[in-house]
Amino acid sequence: MTETETFETIRYTADVVCIRGGHVLLIERGWPPHKGRLALPGGHVDPGETSRTAAARELLEETGVHVDPRDLTLIGIYDTPDRDPRGRYITAAYLVTVPADTTAHAGDDAAAVRWVPLEDARGLAFDHTDIVTAARYRQNSPF
Repeated sequence: MTETETFETIRYTADVVCIRGGHVLLIERGWPPHKGRLALPGGHVDPGETSRTAAARELLEETGVHVDPRDLTLIGIYDTPDRDPRGRYITAAYLVTVPADTTAHAGDDAAAVRWVPLEDARGLAFDHTDIVTAARYRQNSPF
């Protein structure tokens, strides 16, 4: 490495597409960036934690929905350099389906929660619309 090369700070996060009967669970962001916009539940992966465990933890903290991390299916890794205005964030996005009687409530960092029909989950914060779209295809896949 030369003196002119620098390393980029990268933050590692996990997001969850939580499906209940054709609806996706979204949070209303209570803080910038994108304050007031709908987004997937998710957040930073803590030291010593896997992204799968972080995804389950963040879902519980933000929505009160408990899932076993082993029930999460990886949708993909999202790493477009400008996906977050705060800097470089790379997220592991997961899919989980919960029972029809699952309830949710706004928790840590969420101003509100909503179950939104999958086909209406557009215009979400960050690249979350793309993640939901990928989850819809994944959910309908035979694999």
